Amino acid sequence: MTVPRFNDVKVGDTLPALTLPAINRTTLALYCGASGDHNPIHVDIDFARKARMPDVFAHGMLSTAYLGRLLTGWVPQTQIRSMAVRFTGITHLGNQPICTGYVVEKFEADGEQRVKLALKCANQFGDEKLIGEAVVALH
Repeated sequence: MTVPRFNDVKVGDTLPALTLPAINRTTLALYCGASGDHNPIHVDIDFARKARMPDVFAHGMLSTAYLGRLLTGWVPQTQIRSMAVRFTGITHLGNQPICTGYVVEKFEADGEQRVKLALKCANQFGDEKLIGEAVVALH
């Protein structure tokens, strides 16, 4: 990984996009086991249908984890200062998550050079599922 340098980054610069495989039942089952979140709405089709959903759907925190992967693909985890997200849509089975981000601000805080990033996770059709922001320290 080539870590970006503060002086080389400009407002508007984009992070390399992270494109993931389409969400399937195996992805959801594996995430349940890894996260400990066994909410049946994500794995039990009968439960989902009783909740008036057409089928199970992905955990919002799975998309958050994907945004975390986007960040750690750009800088080491030790350089992440904050991350906040807001869920804006449901990631259904068959949706392919695509995570993107761009620099919205450069500043200094606590003796560090930092950048604020706008983040988004959308599906293959461009439908937004999660938005957020992060602050990372750059050298």
